[in-house]
Amino acid sequence: GDRVCFYLEKRLEKVVSIFGISIAGGIFVPINRLAWAGQALHIIKNSEATVLITTFSRLTSLKESLSGLLVVIVIDRPDDDTLAISCPVMSWEEVMDGNACAQPSSGVIANDVAAILYTSGSTGLPKGVVLNHLNIIAGAYAVSEYLKISTEDRILSILGFGFDYGLNQLISSFLQGAQLVLYDYLFPKDILTTVEKYNITGLAAVATTWIQLLQIPWGNAMNSLRYLTNSGASIPVPCVKELRTRIPAAELYLMYGLTEAFRSTYLPPEMVDQRPSSIGKAIPGEQILVLDENNQPVKPGETGELVHRGVLVAQGYWGEPELTAERFRKNPLQLEGMPIRETVVYSGDYVRMDGDGYLYFEGRRDEMIKSAGNRISPTEIEEILYNSHLVSAAVALGIPHEIYGQVILAVVSFSHGENGKSHTKDELLAYCQQNMPPPMVPREIEIWDKLPINSNGKHDRAKIKKEIYEKKGLFSRAPDSPHCQGLHP
Repeated sequence: GDRVCFYLEKRLEKVVSIFGISIAGGIFVPINRLAWAGQALHIIKNSEATVLITTFSRLTSLKESLSGLLVVIVIDRPDDDTLAISCPVMSWEEVMDGNACAQPSSGVIANDVAAILYTSGSTGLPKGVVLNHLNIIAGAYAVSEYLKISTEDRILSILGFGFDYGLNQLISSFLQGAQLVLYDYLFPKDILTTVEKYNITGLAAVATTWIQLLQIPWGNAMNSLRYLTNSGASIPVPCVKELRTRIPAAELYLMYGLTEAFRSTYLPPEMVDQRPSSIGKAIPGEQILVLDENNQPVKPGETGELVHRGVLVAQGYWGEPELTAERFRKNPLQLEGMPIRETVVYSGDYVRMDGDGYLYFEGRRDEMIKSAGNRISPTEIEEILYNSHLVSAAVALGIPHEIYGQVILAVVSFSHGENGKSHTKDELLAYCQQNMPPPMVPREIEIWDKLPINSNGKHDRAKIKKEIYEKKGLFSRAPDSPHCQGLHP
């Protein structure tokens, strides 16, 4: 049950740590390699970790706040180490020599806690999602089954192991005997080079990465791919179509998941051309409910909250009983009289289901825009903005308005026009007025050179919103204003 944090680049020692900690009965706690020192320290302290595995350079930024640890294991400890910290330091070699620690126990069962994955929400510090061994292994079985992963596959790992799908890739590869190429990339072109170099057959990325990749020529670099997947935010439909055009032989899987349920839905490749904006149906062995505010199933075409039911539902939030009770609830549709009540997880995401059971993402519950009595999906606005082919990145927000409650503000980065011609705000606004119903047309459009990305590779909505609110002086609104909750400095 000891928590062991690792704060490392993507490297072999990271993989060894995950399996070694698990065999020993410990709980592994990944820290994103891009996390700054304050975020890393929050995770170390919040998880009450007893061991930290890291590099010498990263340790120097943390050394003054590690008094709660029993030991720090340093991967690349230099011989002339003069670092002074308040707990013992061991080298990786000392741990690996077999004499430094006792033999691991073998008493781990499926229901034991395996990992705590920290996920950032729209507000506040990251929260630890508690996963047991069954969550992780069952998720790997389900995903590797529909992706048809085999010993013939060479999968490129660019997603962090602290991201549920990044961890799923690792476990799925070991489960099916596939090769996994570990890679921390800096630029999209680096991905192309690596795919070509290793003849990669499987590539998973988030929407922002796919958008960036589609802005550069590929040549034949991606021709070895058997499949590609997207998770996190949805890929804009124009990008889905462009991916299908560039590598039509590769199977494209559009996926959806939340850390609290590991993996949730996928759209089979044969349905992508027909339903390019869909996130599909439940993965094998799980069930997705779409419920209204009274916990009743919505009708086809109506919007409701996605609720995940099955063995992949996590155990709750570490040290957060109130939040756990809010998100992890008893199944409202379970038969009365059952001796054990089943727990389901409420995702906080709004979706709609069509008549054939396919799901479409509408937006986060706390990101939905309420303007003049209309509930508007920011995802739908962003989809239309991408359809204009004028923008390379887009985020739609609701900002406070005294009459309408909220009005829409779009933050975009323009794509390059023909012959390097720059697009204009008026050009984009005219497109919106022609292709959106009036309630969806942005009241304001802000042009940024680049939109910030969070540690999960998604557009950092919280950071964008905070910057907009600060710029417009909206923090002066009353603290109880629903538009300003969680955004005060």
